Amino acid sequence: MLSVTEALERILSHFEVTAKEMVPLAKCAGRVLAADIIAAHDLPPFDNSSMDGFAIRSADLANAALPITLDVVADIPAGSVPTVTLAQGQSARIMTGAQLPKGADAVIPVEDTDFHSRDAGTTAPQTISFTRTVQAGENIRPRGMDLHAGDMILQKGHKLKAQDLGMLAMLGVAEVQVHKKPRVALFSSGDELLEVDSPLSEGKIHDSNSYTLAALIEDAGAEVLRLGIAKDTWESVEDLLQKAVNEDVDLIVSSAGVSVGAFDFVKDVIEVNGKLDFWRVNMRPGKPLAFGEYRSIPFVGLPGNPVSAFVGFKVFVRPALERLAGLMDGASPRVRVRCEGEIKSDGRESYLRAKIRTENGIHTVVLTGHQGSGNLLSLVQADALLIIPAGVKCVPAGQEVEAILL
Repeated sequence: MLSVTEALERILSHFEVTAKEMVPLAKCAGRVLAADIIAAHDLPPFDNSSMDGFAIRSADLANAALPITLDVVADIPAGSVPTVTLAQGQSARIMTGAQLPKGADAVIPVEDTDFHSRDAGTTAPQTISFTRTVQAGENIRPRGMDLHAGDMILQKGHKLKAQDLGMLAMLGVAEVQVHKKPRVALFSSGDELLEVDSPLSEGKIHDSNSYTLAALIEDAGAEVLRLGIAKDTWESVEDLLQKAVNEDVDLIVSSAGVSVGAFDFVKDVIEVNGKLDFWRVNMRPGKPLAFGEYRSIPFVGLPGNPVSAFVGFKVFVRPALERLAGLMDGASPRVRVRCEGEIKSDGRESYLRAKIRTENGIHTVVLTGHQGSGNLLSLVQADALLIIPAGVKCVPAGQEVEAILL
């Protein structure tokens, strides 16, 4: 059996980043940049007021006795272009975000003046008085305070977040060059599986893997094409695989049918119409994991047990999708945690469901129920996967191990 590291390296070597496309900014959440974003202009693009108040000349305060009274010669709302130049003894009412008039180099907040009318529609006073000094630059956001034209803002390979979209909008970027979303064909296999809306009958179970895996695929930034359930026949498996080929997907993912059972046809169909690179990995859960290609399309066959399918996706499929999408750093966050009790393993690299507790900055973990690969409830209750290295059969209480955060 291959080690987890070697299996992942083999899988990733088969994937190259998808093509580039231009996408409207409103559709770019979660997409991966295919080109660097360079600022086209300064932000802020002009000197502006950081609050409602009165723009003044700080020189008018030099050696002046307080209180000071200034004439109000203009009213400047946000979005307007000031036409006045402040002379000695003059001020202008100004709103938050409004462009500073020429001659002004400071803003005194309205609450620090004798003008207390703040209701909408209130006209500016003819004069204002205040009793404190104001320094040059006070309450002003100068041009280029945040960034300058030519600055690198975001690098290619970055997955766009909500705040990134806001920044791009500030810079006037209406369309963004991103990588195309990877397209993944997904199916489950097994005569025992029923659609979720079918009543349970003797010997049958509902297909849960297609829902878990479809959600994981979408969370990884890919599009999922759900092909349904393949029966335990050569013809049914081949039919769904051909549908994936017809859809020109980037990856085919299945669950179940890749072990050595008498009715496990997926692996056999793949070998006849393509090739298998490997089909067993030295891990728990998820040993019967197949990788190869079907008619030149990469294929990953995950185990049928729900937890095994989930773990196999997290460890192998998600990194492949991130490489396809052009993501530079998409690794799941990991932390060092302390085992609350003794943990036994079987010597394979193990991914155990656990709950983290944090006290005084120390992370301790306990397992969430029994670790059977069919116990999906233990995964629902978990917020981490403990990684027990290959060759380790017992982790004493109090020892630290690495954990993948869920």
